[in-house]
Amino acid sequence: MTELAPDIRIQDLSKSFKDREIIKDFSLSVKEGSFVSLIGPSGCGKSTLLRLIAGLEEKSAGEITLPSSLKNSVSFVFQDANLLPWRTTAENVGLPLELNPELAKLSHEEKNKRVLEALTKVQLENFANHFPQELSGGMKMRVSLARALVAKPKFLLLDEPFAALDENTRFEMQNQLLSLRKKEKLTVIFVTHSLFEAVYLSERIIMLKGAGAKIVFDGNLDLPSERTESLRTSEKLNTIIRDLSQRLKS
Repeated sequence: MTELAPDIRIQDLSKSFKDREIIKDFSLSVKEGSFVSLIGPSGCGKSTLLRLIAGLEEKSAGEITLPSSLKNSVSFVFQDANLLPWRTTAENVGLPLELNPELAKLSHEEKNKRVLEALTKVQLENFANHFPQELSGGMKMRVSLARALVAKPKFLLLDEPFAALDENTRFEMQNQLLSLRKKEKLTVIFVTHSLFEAVYLSERIIMLKGAGAKIVFDGNLDLPSERTESLRTSEKLNTIIRDLSQRLKS
C-alpha cells in the first residue's frame, strides 16, 4: 500500500543568522487538525522554526509544504500582545482586515461582523471600545488571540502566548484555546517553555535540544482527547511531565 503524504511537511530545513546555524537539516511532518507543542531550552530554534512555518522569516534551505486547505489560512500569536495603544480593542482586532490585501476588499459591514465574532469567541464583546491601558494582561492576550482569529484561520501558530500571565489566568487561557481549537477545527503548533502547559494542551510533543534544532523526542501523548481540570492533578499527566523533565536534563 502506498504511504499517504503527510499533511504538513518540513524537509531538510535550515536557517542561519550570520555565522550561526539556528536550524540545520530539519525534517518533520504534522497531521492536519492536530495540536503539537514544541518544547526545549532557550536558543534551540523553537521560535525560529515557528516563524519559518508562518513565512515571517526567510529560510536558508529546505522546503515547507502546507496542504491546500491550510495555505493562505495561517495566523500567528506572539508572546507579547503588541496592541496599538491609540486603537480600541475592536480596532486592534480588525488590524489584519486592513493589512491583508484580500481581507481589505471585504465590505465595512463584513469587517465589523468579523471583529464582533472574534471578540465574542474570546468573551470580550463588551470591551470593544476599551483601550489597551484599560485591559488586564489576560484580556490583552485575548485581544491578541481575537486578532489572529478575525482572519478565520485554519492553522494557528502560537509562540509562548501565555508566558507572562499569572497562573489562574494562564489556566483560563489554556482552556479557552482548547475550546476554540475544537470549535474552529484548527491545526495548532504551540511553542512553550512550560512542560505542564505542553502536556495539558497537546496531542503530540516534540522536544528540541542543542545546535541546529535537533529533535531528541517526538511522541503522541496517551491522554484523553477531552482535557478537564481533574487532568491537571492526575498521576498520568504528572508521570509524563516527570519523564519529559528527565529528558530535558539528560
